Amino acid sequence: MPASPPHPEPSAPRSARPGGAPPDLVAVWAVITDMYESYTAGDRARIDSYLDPEATIWDSATSELLLGKAELDRVRDTRPTSDEGPTESALTAYGQVIDIFEDLAVARYWLRVDFYTAPSVQARNTAVLQRTRPDGPWLIVHLHEDIDGTP
Repeated sequence: MPASPPHPEPSAPRSARPGGAPPDLVAVWAVITDMYESYTAGDRARIDSYLDPEATIWDSATSELLLGKAELDRVRDTRPTSDEGPTESALTAYGQVIDIFEDLAVARYWLRVDFYTAPSVQARNTAVLQRTRPDGPWLIVHLHEDIDGTP
């Protein structure tokens, strides 16, 4: 069995292109990281506060593109419970590259999923966020998860 990748160290958000003010980069990254902290805490309402209700999602648990909250909830409700499968012990987002184009942001990052009784997995993620007013919150309008199958 291949060795588990090392636990990633947190780093400041960086941009691949000019245009993202540091406070916006930090705000976008805070949406991503708090969404995963909310998942670990089992706080679905807090997760949903970061998602546009009509967000599209390529979730790693299904091959179909999810269109909006109702379809996401359907997939969420079919996920295994802690006594049906491995339970996550930690989610760590890292390696972020965020670009901001006025009211749109594109965040690319890795997500390491650690389990209590199973090997860790790595997911490549891309999130597109939108801000509907200049000082408004960033909301995820599209999220793409892709489990990395390389050893």
